[in-house]
Amino acid sequence: MVLSPPIIRVYAVQASNRPVLMTLKDKKSLKVLGIESSCDETGLAVYDTEAGLLSHVLHSQVSQHEAYGGVVPEIASRDHIRKWVALTRKCLADANATIDQLDAVAYTAGPGLAGALFTGAVAGRSLAWALGKPAIGVHHMEAHLLAPLLDDDAPQMPFVCLLVSGGHTQLMRVDAVGQYRLLGDTLDDAAGEAFDKTAKLLGLGYPGGPRLAMAAEKGDEAKFPFARPMTNRPGLDFSFSGLKTAAMTAFLAVDRDPSTVADIAAGFEAAVVDTLIIKCLRALKSEGISQLVVAGGVASNKRLRTDLTKAVQDMGGKLTCPRLEFCTDNGAMIAYAGAIRLAAGESSTTEITVRPRWPLTELVAPAVS
Repeated sequence: MVLSPPIIRVYAVQASNRPVLMTLKDKKSLKVLGIESSCDETGLAVYDTEAGLLSHVLHSQVSQHEAYGGVVPEIASRDHIRKWVALTRKCLADANATIDQLDAVAYTAGPGLAGALFTGAVAGRSLAWALGKPAIGVHHMEAHLLAPLLDDDAPQMPFVCLLVSGGHTQLMRVDAVGQYRLLGDTLDDAAGEAFDKTAKLLGLGYPGGPRLAMAAEKGDEAKFPFARPMTNRPGLDFSFSGLKTAAMTAFLAVDRDPSTVADIAAGFEAAVVDTLIIKCLRALKSEGISQLVVAGGVASNKRLRTDLTKAVQDMGGKLTCPRLEFCTDNGAMIAYAGAIRLAAGESSTTEITVRPRWPLTELVAPAVS
């Protein structure tokens, strides 16, 4: 039996003394507050559809989860609640704006940790309701996909996008906002998840991905030539579970000194990066597209950015990645993605809905791009 993705809803009744929600149809420019709370980072941003990004602030919970070796959902949820008011005030101050100057509020509605999503959704929807302004729940991965558009050198559609993070490794064809076609997906662990789990096995600690990459810089990848999974067969799907197991097997079979750990990390990182590159180039060729976008937390990996840039350029294409600060979770991408859909007339009802699992392909294009 196939179970549908869980959806959490809270029903709110509009009181008669509350202001009627305004419409944005005739607004020439919109100031949108974005709230990101899908996991272990609380991000706030103010985006203006004419002036661009006015401010963004980010609070990371890494130090709180480090002792546990990973994200503890309850701790994450509580910390979002503690931080979001102060961060909102700072974000507005940095944007030289007051709260009543906001035209709308965007918040992450999924995918992500249920409790963490819920804190941001309740905060965002409640604030919008109190101000009498529209609000919209944003798809977290659509926001990542659109993050490169925040820069002046934005990619032109259509493009192929590699969405690569702790929970996702997907290749998407992007023809327009909301027009996404899945080309390839991971069959088990996502690349970021494989980085984190392998780092834990190697005793590198949390957060695993950045620490494994740091260790890899000191290692010799040639000493552990791991396979490039699923590259010797047609298709664009990924699988990193076996690669993770191979790294663990190698680690258990050798003396566990720092240099050996660095060598295994280097071999593992090389295998993941090469696999991603092979599939990206294959996707560009199959779709007849020269523009590649890489977004998500793993897009900050130095080796991936360097090697993929060269590989795409060698085939006559162009690679675009978000700024490093916009690769990991942040409020700017939520504000931007929300602004696009709000400007097209979309908004959420007073029913607060979050979806911990939410396929990107379920989204539709806004009425006005």
